[in-house]
Amino acid sequence: MAKWVRTSPRKARLVVEHIRGRSVPEARTVLAFTQRAAAREVEKVLSSAVANAEANHNLIGDELVVSAAYVDEGPVMKRWRARARGRAARIHKPTCHITVKLLKVEAPGQLEAPPTAEPAEEEKPSRSRRPAPKAEPKPKASAEKETSAKARASRRKS
Repeated sequence: MAKWVRTSPRKARLVVEHIRGRSVPEARTVLAFTQRAAAREVEKVLSSAVANAEANHNLIGDELVVSAAYVDEGPVMKRWRARARGRAARIHKPTCHITVKLLKVEAPGQLEAPPTAEPAEEEKPSRSRRPAPKAEPKPKASAEKETSAKARASRRKS
């Protein structure tokens, strides 16, 4: 875990998404060729997690898989910059906390990608909220209109 890293959490999350669920050698390769600045910070956290697993738990680093990798928001440093006519502009300097968790996998393919949250096409609810219109008109409505028209005509005559 790396705390108070001076990059925005949104930028770091874009990098972390690329290594989640991959093996350690594959994740290192991806981070080496990622051009974002946050990739260097994530690579430091990954190498630290591998070193901890090797030193504390006697595991082999190349057999590990990134089981979880996430970025939390840290405190935001707030600064001011002078602007024209005596005004000031806010400057936010965000920080983040990067966490990488490793897992030992016995057989390749044991750790699979999480299932998608989208339901199958036949299970999707319809978008319209109104019921389908009925094909038959009501016969009473036309009879009521005729009687009301006759009543109006008789009122006019009297």
